[in-house]
Amino acid sequence: MTVSPSIVQSAKWRRSLTIRDTNCKMTSISLSLVVLTAGVLIRAYSSPSVSNYQRLPRREVPEQAQVIDWKSFNVLPTVLPPAESNASTFFIPPGHDLASLTEKPFHIYDDEFYDVIGDNPTLTLIANTGTNPMFHEAAVWYPPTDEMFFVQNAGAPAAGTGLNKSNVILKIALSEATAVSNLRNATGSVNVQTVDAPAILNSNGATNYRGQLVFAAEGQGDDLTSQLVVMNPREPYNTTILLNNYFGRQFNSLNDVAVNPRNKELYFTDTLYGFLQDFRPVPGLRNQVYRYNDKTGAVAAVADGFNLPNGITFSPDGSYAYVTDTGIFYGVWGWNLTNPASIYRFDVKEDGTWENRKLFAYADSGVPDGVHCDSNGNVYSGCGDGVHVWNPSGKLIGKIYLGKVSANFNFAGDGRMVILAEEDLYYATLGASGGGYIEA
Repeated sequence: MTVSPSIVQSAKWRRSLTIRDTNCKMTSISLSLVVLTAGVLIRAYSSPSVSNYQRLPRREVPEQAQVIDWKSFNVLPTVLPPAESNASTFFIPPGHDLASLTEKPFHIYDDEFYDVIGDNPTLTLIANTGTNPMFHEAAVWYPPTDEMFFVQNAGAPAAGTGLNKSNVILKIALSEATAVSNLRNATGSVNVQTVDAPAILNSNGATNYRGQLVFAAEGQGDDLTSQLVVMNPREPYNTTILLNNYFGRQFNSLNDVAVNPRNKELYFTDTLYGFLQDFRPVPGLRNQVYRYNDKTGAVAAVADGFNLPNGITFSPDGSYAYVTDTGIFYGVWGWNLTNPASIYRFDVKEDGTWENRKLFAYADSGVPDGVHCDSNGNVYSGCGDGVHVWNPSGKLIGKIYLGKVSANFNFAGDGRMVILAEEDLYYATLGASGGGYIEA
């Protein structure tokens, strides 16, 4: 059958109208959906019940804390030359001065730091020794007596220690510090006791070890070598030498020691500071990290490539090792500002060996010296202006700001910390807990 062209044209016209009508309806529906979706999104993002980081109510800043805004110093009107602004100087963010920074010493660089400091962190100065750096290193908590041990600076001219006399070991009772934690300055309220352990020469690092304490002693002169020494934390403080050589060769200047939570072995750093402070001979070994198994007596190097390896610690589960490199500072020889002021992280294998060295953090003030982890894996280090805190990915989240050097510190269980700052001794309360007391 033949179809008339007019009928065909009429049919096409009707179909076109139908299609256009359908398209208009679909467009109308699409626009309605877009408007509806936009409305839902607007209501969702304005709803207080939605978890959106930028719209969450800001947490209340504790009394002794303050927020430091990174963006306030991303661009400065003047950036001083390296001779005037470097690792040995203090950086004061715009709108602050040293007094305002120390008045509220818990500096929040990231919201994660709120969980570290808790709702009401406190910092108390509990002792001051004038010019004698009595509060330097080897901070270690002994839970059975609830005491914190630490040592005087070895090799410091103001202390007269090093070649002519050894530094001393000291301790405090945490109960006395806790009793005055409501004060900002409580000097004279806490009794700082000297521990009589003359066999430990120029000690620097320490940790808990099989119910006792083990110290990394730097040694003294050519003949009194650097060694690991175990001390009973109770009177009369008996001592036993655990290790004093590597195949008949003197260690350079043992610096710090830690227990691996997995295999319970001791890992320790050997560096040059005894030599650089003129109380140890020219070094005869590489600067490196060793491990010691006291069941077999085996000693092995596990990591090298450092300038001046210093502090050492492990993550709470033992899967990571952290080592600080303070090569930027050469003691009495001064600063080399292009050398490391860094923390390196290693993966710890099941057999106790290390691999996958990674730059974890670079300190912005001084050097990262002593290093410890809390129970959540955050990493703390004593630096040029206080204690710095990084999250497990290496992001700086906050500082406990002292306005002076802190070489070391340590947790005393849950929510307590003792901070060593040479002539000053501080007690802090906060929300975080230590990485755990290891009964190796």
